[in-house]
Amino acid sequence: MSKSNFSRRKFISAGLLGTAGATVLPNITFAKTRNSQRNDFTKVRLGFIGLGRQARGLLNRMMSIPAFEVVAGADIYEVKLQRFKQDVEKNNADHQKSSGPPTLYADYKKLLANPYVDAVVIASPDHWHALMAIDACRAGKDIYLEKPLTFTIKEGQELIKAVRSNGTVLAVGSMQRSSSNFQHAVKMVQKGKLGKIKEVLVHVGEPPHPKPLDLPEQSIPNGLDWQTWIGPLPAVHYNEELNPPISLDPEENEKVWGAWRWYKETGGGLMTDWGAHMIDIAQWGLGMDRNGPTEVIPATVDKPLTYIYPNGTKMLITSFDEGRQGVKFIGEKGWIKVSRGNYDTSMKELEMPNKIENNGSMKHYEDFLDAVITRRDPFVPVEIGHSTCAICTIGNIAHELNRPLKWDPIAQVFLDDWEANTHLHYTYQNGYSLKS
Repeated sequence: MSKSNFSRRKFISAGLLGTAGATVLPNITFAKTRNSQRNDFTKVRLGFIGLGRQARGLLNRMMSIPAFEVVAGADIYEVKLQRFKQDVEKNNADHQKSSGPPTLYADYKKLLANPYVDAVVIASPDHWHALMAIDACRAGKDIYLEKPLTFTIKEGQELIKAVRSNGTVLAVGSMQRSSSNFQHAVKMVQKGKLGKIKEVLVHVGEPPHPKPLDLPEQSIPNGLDWQTWIGPLPAVHYNEELNPPISLDPEENEKVWGAWRWYKETGGGLMTDWGAHMIDIAQWGLGMDRNGPTEVIPATVDKPLTYIYPNGTKMLITSFDEGRQGVKFIGEKGWIKVSRGNYDTSMKELEMPNKIENNGSMKHYEDFLDAVITRRDPFVPVEIGHSTCAICTIGNIAHELNRPLKWDPIAQVFLDDWEANTHLHYTYQNGYSLKS
């Protein structure tokens, strides 16, 4: 079978094999079938929205899957569009794909209006996630959305409504759930092999810093539409740390990840950046998907940020052992710790039966592909991405208010705390509005 004739049967087989190791499955809510202009789904045609450093990694890996065809890209920085075109053409040649050059757009809404695009990959800054994804739902496009799911809790709630009302397949980029070491750790915890879990240590890093406006204002690079980059946010002046400049001649790519992640006005700090991965694994292991803790206590000089679950289990946001980002489940009988490429346990009988696989991200993309074809929910659907993101966000809110907060994880509100509830969203600026 040639790559260009990758069949629907092989699609489904790849997807099922990709999740065969996922011995602890999420609760699946099936998306309703959409009307589609296509009858033949032997290929899924992708458009990329947001073409920075993260998108390039996604592009290179997704294009190695025969059934993905990249046909369009959108960004508000003109040189990134040209780099994207070069990357797609190189990947087409490397993987012997016959599709032509991608159609390029400065306005992502024009990409969404392209009937040739089946699904979109959104890798924009976090404050654009909800607006872009909701628009994609309305346009009838399926979505691979980078984590964290949204910038605010209210945005996540509205995105869930849009996904379900439009029959959209939305996969969250929490690819650790498709990795064998994380799956094995969760399986052992959920089977009770550690006994009752007393604590979970989760190392992610710091909450966001106060203000990007403390960065010196710099001249906006040619071809960058900074006002559109700001979008619904209050005014933020340009600094190269927020959106690193690039060039094609001479070739110079981003020297750092965009620092918008580290400031509370534009991102959630390491709490949402790494928390969307590691807190996600802790939640999964505790059987708390679509649920969560009921109390969050901010860090003090001698105590870390702490979440308390209804059964008394505590999740502590703190470094441990080697200091790498990861999760350590501590039970009555022993412990398991897991991070990217690593797995360790105090109990010999809980060791991994096989070598850790390094293809978790590829399985994650194959699962998205299979979900689009079969019209099922992916391994990490929108509700799970939202519950994880909400827990990261309430930690940041507790840090900012500097006091303990009571949280209702089902209603997703703080209990008897008007001030805390004002932090569930912010007032959009520049004429933008949030409507699912």
